[in-house]
Amino acid sequence: MKKSIYTLIIISLISIGNIVAQSKAYKNKMDEGNQFLSTQTFRKALLSYLSADSIDATHAETKYDIGVCYLNSYFKDRALPFFEKALEMDPKVADDIHYLIGRCWHLNMEWDKAIEEYTLYKNYLLVKKDSKDKKAAYADVLKRIEECENGKELIKSPVRVFIDNMGSEINSPFIDYTPVISADEDVLMYTSRRPTTTGGGMDNFIDEYYEDIFISYKFNDKWTAPVNMGPPINTPGHDATINLSADAQKLLIYIDNKGEGNIWESTLDGLKWTKPVKFDSPINSKYHESSASYSYDGNTLYFVSYREGGLGGGDIYYCKKDKKGRWGDAFNIGAPINTIYDEESIFMLPDGKTMYFSSRGHKTMGGFDIFTTVQDTLGKWSEPVNIGFPINKADDDVTFVMAASGRHGYYTAVKREGYGTRDLYMISFLGVEKTPGLSVEDNLIACLTAPVSETSSLVAANVEIKTSSLTVLKGIITDAVTKNPIEAIISLTDNSTGQEIATFKSNSKSGKYLVTLPSGKNYGIAVKNDNYLFHSENFDIPLTNGYQEIVKDIAMKNISVGTRIVLKNVFYDFDKSTLRKESQSELNLLIKLLNDVPTMRIELSSHTDNKGSEKYNLDLSDRRSKAVVEYLIVNGIKATRLESKGYGFSEPLVPNDTDAGRQLNRRTEFKILSR
Repeated sequence: MKKSIYTLIIISLISIGNIVAQSKAYKNKMDEGNQFLSTQTFRKALLSYLSADSIDATHAETKYDIGVCYLNSYFKDRALPFFEKALEMDPKVADDIHYLIGRCWHLNMEWDKAIEEYTLYKNYLLVKKDSKDKKAAYADVLKRIEECENGKELIKSPVRVFIDNMGSEINSPFIDYTPVISADEDVLMYTSRRPTTTGGGMDNFIDEYYEDIFISYKFNDKWTAPVNMGPPINTPGHDATINLSADAQKLLIYIDNKGEGNIWESTLDGLKWTKPVKFDSPINSKYHESSASYSYDGNTLYFVSYREGGLGGGDIYYCKKDKKGRWGDAFNIGAPINTIYDEESIFMLPDGKTMYFSSRGHKTMGGFDIFTTVQDTLGKWSEPVNIGFPINKADDDVTFVMAASGRHGYYTAVKREGYGTRDLYMISFLGVEKTPGLSVEDNLIACLTAPVSETSSLVAANVEIKTSSLTVLKGIITDAVTKNPIEAIISLTDNSTGQEIATFKSNSKSGKYLVTLPSGKNYGIAVKNDNYLFHSENFDIPLTNGYQEIVKDIAMKNISVGTRIVLKNVFYDFDKSTLRKESQSELNLLIKLLNDVPTMRIELSSHTDNKGSEKYNLDLSDRRSKAVVEYLIVNGIKATRLESKGYGFSEPLVPNDTDAGRQLNRRTEFKILSR
């Protein structure tokens, strides 16, 4: 009998010991999780809380903490069951439990369920003692309810798009985000946290690899395998994409240097990227600058800063270059774009007037949404418009860039079918005239038919696509004789005002160039290199024009006797020899050439089409060439260096049997007589 009693006592003591040990292990894991949570290291905190819950699953507090960690992770959909279980176990587990359950329903786009939970939390706040925290929480829950109401409205009129994962060639099993592209979609750069980052280092604070920038090129409509850009772009620390110039020659980079996040710039010099240079004040400040975008001409930089004096936390500012290429003062872009909330991730479409940005303000359906606004001819920005569901959803949608054509957008999203925790996606925008008979299971496109596989190519030819109002001019600049690529300066002029809008350079190794031309102007383009005769082109792009892409390779001619150059931006009044003011920019370039080579003699000649008599056209062409010579003399060129000649229609470049042919034959040109 005594032996049985002793046995029971021993078993009891062992059980008590196990309970004590279990309790201690549970407490240690909870303490560990709480320590990680206090520094917002959610991934490590989650592992500790899950371990604690596996030791003792009877604590509502643990379920709650697990839910909080999931809600602050890439796996937000896993939070709801833990919050609901915590509430079931203890209705008073936390003051904000109904708010957090509302957030989960909100993220699932269960708008009414979310509003119901938010309302419970709002009612709780109404009876709570007044404080600064209460006011902030009350304003926040009202904003969340408003977002749900916005969401209910926005999903009623979804935009017609395909949203396609960019595939395993681009995306990794890790984290890929913030895509930036060239205007013609031939170059893609983005930020990734993968093992092949420079130095392979880990950010221990968040238990993820450091950020590095990767690059891919499009060939035959397929993206090449991404390559780590390496030094000097990437460093052992964090290096992230911000934006790319339209011609892919300048890269804006976010670098966090000792806790100070700022905007840096690198330039493609031939085949190599220069070491990034930090923008000085007033662009960067002692505060946080996170995003930026060039205007199409490169003369304005729009950027996001969290400096004091703004309308909200992060505001959009802009700076303009002066004539010496220096950045002027920073100006807050103001209402209606900036709000009392944060604005982020700015992108300027190279049409010269359209901006995309993300915001917590305006008519959002949850967190950050992507908006667009358009600037009129007087510089006023339109009321921002939500670009719609399913691009925007209830979670944060931040980074977004648009191809110059307006047909494709690129952004980052977290989806169950992704390759990693965050992936890059391409958005194909469709027209409104026809409804494609395609859909996908997760309601990513706006169709009501039964879901089938998502293949945008099946319907692309059957829908009308709204495109941007701009022209992309690109090509390769070479030596006319050797065919070797050369670096040249490309000047863009508004012919109606004679004002030089911008200057660009072709790449010194490849000779490639790309210039964007917003619609509604007549442009003169001059290509210059000190060792060559300048080359000019004229483009008249009406406002009614949609998107077009012109490939024009330019062969530069050396300065040699007998060389002829057509002056494509010299214009006369109709049927007269009077020079129009739009001709001045081109003729001033010729004056500069003559001043740079002071011994050169040239012949100025004018040519016509074959409409009218031979005598009439000879006389008209003669008077026109003399008008050019007179302009040059008035502007300081000696008459002994100039000859004029009218050829009428005796030397056509092409047959005069079409309007286009006759247009080419009506020209003014110069020929080098001696050097």
